[in-house]
Amino acid sequence: MATPDRDAEFTEYASARQAWLRRVAYLLCGDWHRADDLVQSTITKLYTHWHRARRVDNIDGYARRTLVNTYLAEQRSGWAKWTVLHRFGGGHAADPEPDPAALGDLALGLDLKTALAKLPPRQRATVVLRFYCDLSVEQTAQIMSCSTGTVKSQSTRGLATLRTLLDPNLIPAMEGLL
Repeated sequence: MATPDRDAEFTEYASARQAWLRRVAYLLCGDWHRADDLVQSTITKLYTHWHRARRVDNIDGYARRTLVNTYLAEQRSGWAKWTVLHRFGGGHAADPEPDPAALGDLALGLDLKTALAKLPPRQRATVVLRFYCDLSVEQTAQIMSCSTGTVKSQSTRGLATLRTLLDPNLIPAMEGLL
């Protein structure tokens, strides 16, 4: 049974970090609706494991790892394939406009969104963790449950793909977005 103190502590944390989790989720999946679903799943998992999460040194790291694992698990499931196939013909309401404060220049953010969407899920997660969340190779490897060599190769491949997809003149301006 949950105690009122535990619930209040969790609610305070979740309320404070929800926008941040949503931005990271959006960069992972490229869709605001899916980002909301990922955040909801992540917050639900955090609530169920709050007794463990509240004891770690870095609760944000725990939440970020939960979010990335949720995203990668969803990408491996048949549900992800179904939603991608039906996204453009399924009558979705228009995605809300991205928050310009979260993405900087809107046109540049849209270019980056399009380019990130073309990366495979693990490369995309690696690029987002390394360059948006500003994590080290070791921290990224720990979150993704892989070796540092895998993080380095996924980062290199992801950045190489982004360089081919983006206007070379825009790459210096993107440093603030990644």
